Amino acid sequence: VSKDEDSTTANTLGIFNSPCLTKVELRVACKGISDRDALSKPDPCVILKMQSHGQWFEVDRTEVIRTCINPVFSKLFTVDFYFEEVQRLRFEVHDISSNHNGLKEADFLGGMECTLGQIVSQRKLSKSLLKHGNTAGKSSITVIAEELSGNDDYVELSFSARKLDDKDFFSKSDPFLEIFRVNDDATQQLVHRTEVVMNNLNPAWKTFKVSVNSLCSGDQDRRLKCIVWDWDSNGKHDFIGEFSSTFKEMRGAMEGRQVQWECINPKYKAKKKNYKNSGIVILNQCKIHKMHSFLDYIMGGCQIQFTVAIDFTASNGDPRNSCSLHYIHPYQPNEYLKALVAVGEICQDYDSDKMFPAFGFGARIPPEYKVGIQGVVEAYQSCLPKLQLYGPTNIAPIIQKVAKSASEETNTKEASQYFILLILTDGVITDMADTREAIVHASHLPMSVIIVGVGNADFSDMQMLDGDDGILRSPKGEPVLRDIVQFVPFRNFKHASPAALAKSVLAEVPNQVVDYYNGKGIKPKCMSEYESSRTLAP
Repeated sequence: VSKDEDSTTANTLGIFNSPCLTKVELRVACKGISDRDALSKPDPCVILKMQSHGQWFEVDRTEVIRTCINPVFSKLFTVDFYFEEVQRLRFEVHDISSNHNGLKEADFLGGMECTLGQIVSQRKLSKSLLKHGNTAGKSSITVIAEELSGNDDYVELSFSARKLDDKDFFSKSDPFLEIFRVNDDATQQLVHRTEVVMNNLNPAWKTFKVSVNSLCSGDQDRRLKCIVWDWDSNGKHDFIGEFSSTFKEMRGAMEGRQVQWECINPKYKAKKKNYKNSGIVILNQCKIHKMHSFLDYIMGGCQIQFTVAIDFTASNGDPRNSCSLHYIHPYQPNEYLKALVAVGEICQDYDSDKMFPAFGFGARIPPEYKVGIQGVVEAYQSCLPKLQLYGPTNIAPIIQKVAKSASEETNTKEASQYFILLILTDGVITDMADTREAIVHASHLPMSVIIVGVGNADFSDMQMLDGDDGILRSPKGEPVLRDIVQFVPFRNFKHASPAALAKSVLAEVPNQVVDYYNGKGIKPKCMSEYESSRTLAP
């Protein structure tokens, strides 16, 4: 590759590798949560909501901790941090009693609003929880932020134990395990809490995943403190024993080997002469999962296959009339052309053969394969005068067509082609049910759909296809496996630069590519030098 070519690739990669995208892990704890019925303690759960276009929607929720006034939650929230945006967050504490899973008004124990920037800049943010009517009670919430730096690999651990001390009078102990990371300032940070195994002195806990970052902040020799408790329904758990370890030591549990620790109760050890231990804890497996980045896949040889579909339905107006969205003005491109060029110019850099299938829908024309975005532009301009615009805006068949190519690609079981379908439309979709069905099917395949709405129609249907505000389901109720649709109304960018439109439209693509291949456990085709430079040496 010549020097110049190399630097232009780096520049185009710039938008996908922009420094603004950092993943942040948020940990949550609450203090002094009181319940409306003061007799029993609450069963708290924290729900994280994010604001988008003025509306709050749920991002994730913690586990429920039974009968607890000062809960420290084990589940982390992972969010994308954009330096250049104000990202409003809302943490809501609810009392989830075991008889129903829905949220009732009465179950709300308090909320706290802040921005992600505030948490990130303070690293640790504590605020009062406000009840309805913004009254502050005695309860508070603390959120701690940690950046997921370069190494976002994660570890899968499965623990079991044997011959634990029996702490219960009429039955056996109900053990659970907590793992804490010991920070540089000697404070302890909960990394994971397992489920409780009832009435069993030889429990096998469920396998769990945790990022290397949250386990040991990337330092393999950092001390990890592990405690085994006997669960009690009143929230006063009995201490069984503890041991220390490191991630380095845990890595010994690979290829069928086990690592074992004696679980020690220091009080017993000091008092009893012949005290051995309070049980043995066993790590049965430690699996490390490498997380690959978008650049790892692209540089490893994955091609982005780009398909364009342009809406030629009658609702656009007759192209010969200057009011038409398809009017070819002698001196300036119409919205269809502007959107096509803005997005296409970036995508074409990732496509080796530069052959773009270009479809028109709603008019009687066969699909054409065009070389480069310029080729698509010329085809568009030359075919418009000959077109008879008509018929309904059916986009399901086009999604199905690209999905067919994408599903053939899945047979290779490698990251060689990812498909992006760019649909330019004036808005109102006539086959909404079929389109939802097609998107749910496509969410299992290596493809993404970008829809740019042209003109001033009501785009509420489109907004629904873009799963950001809730989960898109097929008419039968099947949810999408991953959010693959990005919808952008062109009018929001009418006076902005083409780069701004492209950035907004393509912002989600790198994550969609990575989520698809990582989710399937597919590695980049060949390790690029870029990747080998950023791997953590064992």
